[in-house]
Amino acid sequence: MARRPLPRILSNGSAQLARSRELARTAADSATDVLHPLITIMRGLRRLAAAGRRRWTETPKEKRGALLFLVASVILVVALVPYGPLLAAITLMAAAAWQGRDRTPAAPDGPDESQTERLKSLFEALVPYFSTAEDPEPLYAHGGAWDKAFPTYAFDGGGRISHLVVRYPAYFTDGEAEARARIEHLLAAKSGRGREYHFTWDEEGNQLTLGVLLPLPVDITAQRFVTAPGETVLGFTDPTHVRRTLPVGQGAQQRDVPPVVWRTGLRSTEPHLLVLGQPGSGVSTLLRSLALQALQHGDVVIVDGGGTGEYACLTGRDGVLAVECGLSGATASLEWVATETERRLIAANRAHQAGHPPPDDTKRPLWVLLDRPTAFTHLAAAEDRKDPQALLQVPLRHGRPANVTVVVADQLDCFEALGEPVRRHTRARVVLGPATTDQLQSVLGAPPHSTPIEEIPPGRGYARLGTGPVHRVQVPATPNPYDDATPAAHREAVLALLPPRTTPADGETVPEPDGSPGEPEPLPTDPTPQPDHLPAEPVPATATAEPTPATATAEPVPVTATAEPVPAAVTAEPSPATATTEPPEPQPGPVPVLTKDPLPNPVPVLTKPTEAERR
Repeated sequence: MARRPLPRILSNGSAQLARSRELARTAADSATDVLHPLITIMRGLRRLAAAGRRRWTETPKEKRGALLFLVASVILVVALVPYGPLLAAITLMAAAAWQGRDRTPAAPDGPDESQTERLKSLFEALVPYFSTAEDPEPLYAHGGAWDKAFPTYAFDGGGRISHLVVRYPAYFTDGEAEARARIEHLLAAKSGRGREYHFTWDEEGNQLTLGVLLPLPVDITAQRFVTAPGETVLGFTDPTHVRRTLPVGQGAQQRDVPPVVWRTGLRSTEPHLLVLGQPGSGVSTLLRSLALQALQHGDVVIVDGGGTGEYACLTGRDGVLAVECGLSGATASLEWVATETERRLIAANRAHQAGHPPPDDTKRPLWVLLDRPTAFTHLAAAEDRKDPQALLQVPLRHGRPANVTVVVADQLDCFEALGEPVRRHTRARVVLGPATTDQLQSVLGAPPHSTPIEEIPPGRGYARLGTGPVHRVQVPATPNPYDDATPAAHREAVLALLPPRTTPADGETVPEPDGSPGEPEPLPTDPTPQPDHLPAEPVPATATAEPTPATATAEPVPVTATAEPVPAAVTAEPSPATATTEPPEPQPGPVPVLTKDPLPNPVPVLTKPTEAERR
C-alpha cells in the first residue's frame, strides 16, 4: 500500500509560519515609520493634557474662577478672529509635536577626550609586544591609529574599560602561555586594578576579547541543594563555562546561580579532591559544606590535624563515624578506612564472580575528610611513628570502585609536603584565597582565564575538575556554629542541616548513685590494728549488731573470714552479728547474710582464741 503524502500545510508549515512572522514584523516596522508623526503628536497631546491637569490642580480654589474666565475669553477671541480656529489648531499640533519628540540623549559617535587618551595609552603599551622591525605594514607602531587595533570598546560609569576587542598580528605567539600571560597582565594593569578580567583568545581570527567579571555572590548560605546522589556542590561560579543553574534561597528570595558540581562514585573520573589555601581563606568552610552534603547519603570520617575544634559540631551525629584530632586516633581511623576499602573490594568482587549485585554495605558512600594531614607528618616523625598519609594509598588508589571518597585539605605552602599518592590521585582540585599565577598553575595544572586579585572575600578561589576549564568559585557560607563570631543567620542555617545525635545501639545508660535499694553502701572501718594472722585491712560486714556474748544472744553470729575456725565460745571481745529470724549454728567459714535493719554500731574486732579453746 503506497504511503499518501502529508498535506502541504503539515509538510512545510514551519517554513510558512516563519515567512508569515517575518512579513508581519516587516509590516509592523513599516507602519511604525509611516505613523511616526501621528504617534509623536499623540504623545505630545497626552503630555500637554497632563501639564494642564497639573496646573489646574496646583491653582488655588479662589483663583480658579478667574482662570476659567481667562480661558473662555481666549477661546472667544480665537473664534471671532478670521482663520482663528485654523491657526489655533496648527499651533496646538506644533506644540504637541514639540512636546512629543524623543528626548533620549543620542549616544556619542566616539569616545570622549579622556576615553581617547586611555585607549591611546593602552595602544602605545602594546606596541613593543605586537610589533617587529621586519613587518612592512605594522598594525602597532608608535603614533599609529589605535582605532584599527581596537574595533570594539566600551566604558563603565567610572570611565574605565569594561569591554575591549584587541586585534593582534598573526605572527604573535598566542599559543604560548607565557606570551599570553604578559598581554593579560598588561591589559589588566592598564584597564584598572581591583577588578577581575576574563580573557578569550581567538587564535583563528587573531583577536583577544577582554571583559570585566561581576563579583560572585557571597550571601549564599549552607542549604539543601537540588542535586542527584553522587553530586556535590563545591561552590558557585560565572555562567561562562557552566550551562547549569541551581535554585538557591536567601531568606524569602530565590534565584538561579550556576554551580561547580563535583561528581563522585563508580562513574566519576575525579573521585578524590585536594583543597589548598591560605589561613583564613575558607578551607574548613568548604570541608564542612562537603560533610553536610555527604551525610545525606553516606558516612563520614573526619581527621582534623589543626586541632582547633572546627568540626566539633559534627561529633556524635548520625553518619559521623569519627572525629579525630590526635595522632593515635587519626592513625587508627585511617587504618580502619584502608581495611574497610579492602573489605568492600573483596565483597564486591565475590558478588560479581557469583553473578549477584554488590552487597548493600558496599554501596553506601564513605567519605574521608582530612584537614592539614601534614601536621601529623611532623608529629609522626618526631615520635618515630608511621606517617598517617601512607595509609591513604589504598583508599586513594582503590576508593572509586569501593565508593570511598577522600578529601585532603591543607595550606598552600605545604603542597610539597603532601605524600606522592595524595598529589597523584587527587585530580579534582580547589585553591582558595590569594595566590599568584604560578601557584595556581602548579596546583591546578593550567592558568586561570581571569586575573587574580589580592583582596578577595573568604571562600573565593579557583576550581578545576580533572582536565576541564578553570572556574572561579565561591564556597557557600558554612561557618562553625559554635564560634561566637558566627552570625545568627549562618549559625541557624548550619544547625538546621546537622543530623540528629547518635543513639547507642545497646540503649544502656549509666545510673547515677542515688542511694536506691540494691546498691551496696560502703561501711566505716575500724582503725584498730589487727592481729598478725588476720588481713591487714579490716573486714567489712554487711550489717552490725550490738556487741553481746555469743552464749547470751539470740542473734546469729556469723564469723568473718579468718585464718582459723572460731568456736562457739567467745572471748570478752564483741563479735559482729546480723539480724536474722532464725539463729544458725556457728560455722567455721564466713557466712555472708543480708540484713534489713543494720545497726549503727562499729564493726568489732576478732581476737585470737586461747590454747584451751583450741583443744
